[in-house]
Amino acid sequence: MKLEALNTLIAVMHHGSFVAASEFVHLTPSAVSLQIKQLEEYFGQPLFDRSARQARPTAFAQELSSTVRRALGEIEAMRRPARGSVSGRIRLGTIESVQMSVLPAAFAALRAAAPALTLHFVRGSTASLLDELKAGRIDVAVVVRPPSGGSSRLHWTPLRRDPFVMVVPVDARGSKPLDFLKTYDWIRLERKLSAGRVAAQYVEKIAPGVRRSIELPSIEGIVAMVGAGLGVSVVPQLRRELLRAYDVREVALGDNRMHRQVALVCRSADAEDRRQLAVRDAFLVALEQRGEAQALPPESSPVRKQRNSATAK
Repeated sequence: MKLEALNTLIAVMHHGSFVAASEFVHLTPSAVSLQIKQLEEYFGQPLFDRSARQARPTAFAQELSSTVRRALGEIEAMRRPARGSVSGRIRLGTIESVQMSVLPAAFAALRAAAPALTLHFVRGSTASLLDELKAGRIDVAVVVRPPSGGSSRLHWTPLRRDPFVMVVPVDARGSKPLDFLKTYDWIRLERKLSAGRVAAQYVEKIAPGVRRSIELPSIEGIVAMVGAGLGVSVVPQLRRELLRAYDVREVALGDNRMHRQVALVCRSADAEDRRQLAVRDAFLVALEQRGEAQALPPESSPVRKQRNSATAK
């Protein structure tokens, strides 16, 4: 039995399905299923009830998962730095949507857990930040992971999954995306962005020949235009700050395959660097606080322990 299989079990329990867990552990769904089968053979009893549409964990799986979490947490605690022992400087790059939303909470979590660690911030697009990372000009970045999975020479940690939605004026009439595209102009997200290409493929599929009024590189700029009643758009799910700021609402597309994944990325050689781990944990804690986390660190994580300690007081 391999330790990776136990991590896969935890991922399936947390994400609720083999398919969702496969993206987190960077395996195919069939490989996840094989690891679970190997665990079932090792322990001599089933871990999931597969008779339903979605695999449901057995009582033994719940007990095993709890035991594994405790054991891995204790192992993690033995190798991770104590509070205040992480020091030095780290150069962090973030895309604009992250800098305007989760970054303040992540910085607060990091400052509480590792006050001696100094951060230098850089803002840019996913493409430019990946170039900076590969060139060694930044140490870690929070970007949109390319649909292809990104360079295998880099280490990726999934943070958040953003489904695509249609953004319409708050008083727009209709219930389906096609209804709005028949009534309003399409404000397109710039095609040179991966999200813009995904959105364009969707719109052109359901509404060939749709009217296009303008193409913008900024999601916030698009939302401002939609809020003024000038059209509708397909973009990744909006951060709550934008929804509060403009007179718009979101309409689900009904296609669960359309999403983008926000991930923390660093060079593979730096993946176990204590500064990198502290930054990763800070973002996971911040996303958990916002109810947006795709995955959670072990309970023994120094950043999360610090947050839990403060909450208990």
